[in-house]
Amino acid sequence: MLKSKTFVKKTRSGGVMKVVREHYLRDDIWCGSEICTECKQDSTVLQRDACIESNLCTFPHYLVPDTNVVLHQIDVLEDPVICNVIILQTVLQEVRHRSAPVYKRLKDIIHEQGRHFYTFTNEHHRETFIEREPGESANDRNDRAIRVAVKWYSQHLKTDESGPDGVRVVLLTNDQGNKQKAEDNGLLVYRCNEYIKSLIANTELVDRLALSNEDKNEIASSKILFPEHLPLSKIQAGIKSGSFIQGTFRASRDNYLEATVFVQGEGEDSNEVLIQGLQNLNRAVHQDVVAVQLLPKNQWVAPSSVVLQDEGAAKDDDVDGDEEEKLVNSMKATGKVVGIIKRSWRPFCGMLNVSQIKESTRHLFTPADRRIPRIRIETRQASTLAGQRIMVAIDGWPKDSRYPNVRPFRMMYPTEKQRLLQHLVSIINDVWFRAILSDMAQRQDLRHLTVCSVDPPGCTDIDDALHCRELENGNLEVGVHIADVSHFIRPGNALDKEAANRGTTVYLCGKRIDMVPELLSSNLCSLRSNVERFAFSCIWEMNHNAEILKTRFTKSVINSKASLTYAEAQMRIDDTNKNDDITKSLRGLNKLAKILKRKRIENGALTLSSLEVRFHIDSETHDPIDLQTKELKETNSMVEEFMLLANISVAQKIYDEFPECALLRKHPAPPPSNYDILMKAAKSKNVTIHVDSAKALADSLDGAKVDGFQYFNTLLRILATRCMMQAVYFCSGMDSDFHHYGLASPIYTHFTSPIRRYADIIVHRLLAVAIGADSTYPDLMDKHKQSALCNNLNYRHKMSQYAQRASVAFHTQLFFKTRGILNEEGFVLFVRKNAIIVLIPKFGLEGTVFFDSKDKASPKLVFDEEIPGVSVPVPEAEPQAKKQKLDR
Repeated sequence: MLKSKTFVKKTRSGGVMKVVREHYLRDDIWCGSEICTECKQDSTVLQRDACIESNLCTFPHYLVPDTNVVLHQIDVLEDPVICNVIILQTVLQEVRHRSAPVYKRLKDIIHEQGRHFYTFTNEHHRETFIEREPGESANDRNDRAIRVAVKWYSQHLKTDESGPDGVRVVLLTNDQGNKQKAEDNGLLVYRCNEYIKSLIANTELVDRLALSNEDKNEIASSKILFPEHLPLSKIQAGIKSGSFIQGTFRASRDNYLEATVFVQGEGEDSNEVLIQGLQNLNRAVHQDVVAVQLLPKNQWVAPSSVVLQDEGAAKDDDVDGDEEEKLVNSMKATGKVVGIIKRSWRPFCGMLNVSQIKESTRHLFTPADRRIPRIRIETRQASTLAGQRIMVAIDGWPKDSRYPNVRPFRMMYPTEKQRLLQHLVSIINDVWFRAILSDMAQRQDLRHLTVCSVDPPGCTDIDDALHCRELENGNLEVGVHIADVSHFIRPGNALDKEAANRGTTVYLCGKRIDMVPELLSSNLCSLRSNVERFAFSCIWEMNHNAEILKTRFTKSVINSKASLTYAEAQMRIDDTNKNDDITKSLRGLNKLAKILKRKRIENGALTLSSLEVRFHIDSETHDPIDLQTKELKETNSMVEEFMLLANISVAQKIYDEFPECALLRKHPAPPPSNYDILMKAAKSKNVTIHVDSAKALADSLDGAKVDGFQYFNTLLRILATRCMMQAVYFCSGMDSDFHHYGLASPIYTHFTSPIRRYADIIVHRLLAVAIGADSTYPDLMDKHKQSALCNNLNYRHKMSQYAQRASVAFHTQLFFKTRGILNEEGFVLFVRKNAIIVLIPKFGLEGTVFFDSKDKASPKLVFDEEIPGVSVPVPEAEPQAKKQKLDR
């Protein structure tokens, strides 16, 4: 059936053009229901028995949401509970025009098998198409089209509430006018929140409902708390003119009213801008990319010396109002956030703080990461969620709200049930793959070499193995053999896409979340002893002074002769009675490694320190039963030196071959202000630290010793680690600064851990192409795609670090919970005006000790920021006593 409309349109030249619009209608479009006896169809989508248990609809029914329900309640529709949904063509077209992100999410639901979402083309069905009436708005016409389609469905399916096979059609709308007209036409219609609240078997869906305008007005404060964010056009113009600065927002761990914005510059010109006060922070969240306007110099301030946690009190911009006058030389460039360029909002894990107001649905969520602000949650499940670990995602922060708002959240795991960390694995898709065998003739056979691996205890994903032997010419041959993961993971397949998305393996306490399936990570790719394995080998010929004479790279097949722990390898080296081939190889490697390390340090490489702890986990309860700091041996350094050397050698090779698309890793030099805490800590013991270069810093740290305080040097190295910038992956064609500050190397990459890092797989592919062992593919040579990949890898690496630290903190809490009070040696890392931050090396613990508490007033203290230190004045009755000073 053809419907046509003819109208006259004037042209630019003043003429008249006749326009005919044709709209084709059909009467054979099937309804999609399995109970239909009239439509001709090969299959069905809408099922009778997939009924949601509801107080309102105790009978089988199909749902038809209108456009606004889809636009504003897409979170609800995405829940697997919601099924048997008819999406009308009218609704789909409106959603497409009004919100591309919601349209994509809706299309994903429609294509999801088992959800029973059916798209009915009502605009081309003879009995459901309607013309727009004179004077009728497009929105009113579409609402009427939806009502007509619902009425048609009801008549077409011959729904009868009393019949045994009846299926009713329910219209969901939040438009009161539309609802009234539907009821007048005899349709079954409910408000969306009315229907969702009636789902007696799925009460958690209530918290996925978006707030109505009435609810938002009730929650929002009439007071404007924050300045308006500038639009992106003004921000870009301001950055171009130099009136604004772009940088990465870094919230303080210790003071929720303070942050810094890191501004990336060329070479060593990077710097930081201090931000203080709620209004100046202006709703920025940790890791957001923001636009900052510098304040006049007379408004510049120094970093706060107070530990300040958000307790929900109404604080203003006064971060440290009663503090003594700061010295001029401690002032820092200070600014305010004027706009957000890119949000870094992600799911945050934490705890719900239940409101003390009876029957209140408004509560605060406290993230586990102290750099993230507390978040406002609307939920009716507070009693159920109390004591649970939940995950939320911020979806907005209005200028009249003290806290950001969240999207619907989900429970992660009970804090007392560590074993439920297994849930982390359940969110990872299963990936099927097939190992591809290749012709052995394409590989160099190195099975005769005395190759062995040295790893931590319990390691099953063995990436690397080593060998050292003396050549006939008196030189030494040293080989680093890396698992050939790229042989099994081919570009573009499902396994490759999943590994690229994950980016890295995450190591939690007692649990490992693999980047690739276990069959690969712990079996086919793992360089286990006494089995043949494919490898990618980097082999050097060296003299006895560890000088490289020749370097070659080859795909190989090896047979590791031993899988040793660091302790086992150390015992072999130290045991003078052992003189077998494995031990000889280890001794040769260890001797060369010491020379390599000495040369690196002489060139300015840093030797820093961080506390790492190892938990012993009960195999049945999965609770920690013992905790100890990791002890480093010579063999740890031995393996590290050859991994570094291999990474540097491979980096130079792939850059020489592919200067525009090599995947490299750089470590920017920190801005001078980063070293303030380190220099003050050293000054407190009359030690001077020079930070002009990495070499100067390394030499200063080597000489930083205090008689009677053996741990002082380690503390300084721990602080120096915290002054460093984050190392990042980048594409060589998109950057000009390749230098790795910490290693004092002009070029560096990651080649040695492809089982647990996707960056290494890309580097393997580049190296394979460079030596003619494999073919290339377009994405590998596209510097823009490589750069985008690097951004994801950097993000995944950062998130992995957060997860690992959180896992250690969680297990530490479990470990000490039942052990009462313990006395252990501790050191003061930082002194603040109202607290000290203490480090306990034995357990790798760091915590804040406040001078005051809610039950007890703080003693009278005098804070000296320059030391920094806190003094307790001596009472006048005891003039002979001296001030007792607490400093670093």
